[in-house]
Amino acid sequence: MSAECAPDRGALADLTAFQRDLLWALSHENARKGTALKADLSDYYGEAINHSRLYQNLDTLVECDLVAKQARDRRTNEYSLTETARRALEARRAWQAEGDAT
Repeated sequence: MSAECAPDRGALADLTAFQRDLLWALSHENARKGTALKADLSDYYGEAINHSRLYQNLDTLVECDLVAKQARDRRTNEYSLTETARRALEARRAWQAEGDAT
């Protein structure tokens, strides 16, 4: 496990904003191809997303057990949230809602 996945901290606290955006995009539709995620994030950011940036960050999320990677065919992988990621996103939504209530 890399230092970016420190187990003693919140599962999302040490992630970059881009990595959290990847998780958010995956939370809306499970089992997404990298190209679909790239298109969604390009639309959101209003600029092209570098291929290496996308896949390096997806690999980091896989290492952190936040994203599962599965071969769709010989050339294409699908990415989906793990249960760990779903719980972490729900905890973040609850934390954000607490802030909104004050």
